Amino acid sequence: MDVLVAGGHGKIALRLLGLLAARGDRARGLIRKPSQAADLEAVGAIPVIGDLEADATLEPYVKGADAVVFAAGAGPGSGDARKATVDLGGAVKLTDAARALGVRRYVMISSIGADRPEAATGSMLPYLKAKADADRHLIESGLDYTITRPGSLTDDPGTGLVTLTTELGNRGPITRDDVAEVLAEILRTPSTIGTVAELFNGEVPITEAVKSLHP
Repeated sequence: MDVLVAGGHGKIALRLLGLLAARGDRARGLIRKPSQAADLEAVGAIPVIGDLEADATLEPYVKGADAVVFAAGAGPGSGDARKATVDLGGAVKLTDAARALGVRRYVMISSIGADRPEAATGSMLPYLKAKADADRHLIESGLDYTITRPGSLTDDPGTGLVTLTTELGNRGPITRDDVAEVLAEILRTPSTIGTVAELFNGEVPITEAVKSLHP
């Protein structure tokens, strides 16, 4: 499987790319800075240089993919403008490019709280609104989507045990290791298509949790 991961140098993305490469997939990571290429190559991934914000279309990078993953983010220190151009604009560009090229499979890393962004305050409000709008655009695109909304992210070692639920409105932590493992499993589990699910640390093995996910 050829998988393009947008935001390829992110903490979750690098973990995911390594997992995909290890299982024999063609793991490609879209990055803006050539200086980041070595980090992708170190995990067995193929760096693809492109600008999620500045490029008018992402079609040249999506071409040839069997699936795309949106793992980009403006980051907590960014202003409202970059949340609009990265968290929303980048996700929309990836959706539109996939649709234009007939790449059906799209896995989105969203955020808990994106189901009700109006409840947020401060800098979380524009962020969650951007994520909510990006999710909506994907859902309405007709693509084979799976939207995963992780809880508060930690760098603790993964446990392989999670809670993955379509009942929205929960809170809790989740390790980046486990998020990457869940995404890798979702990519090869077609029954997850059409789902929006929250993800937290839990007690269910990842393979079992993903297989139980269905619309």
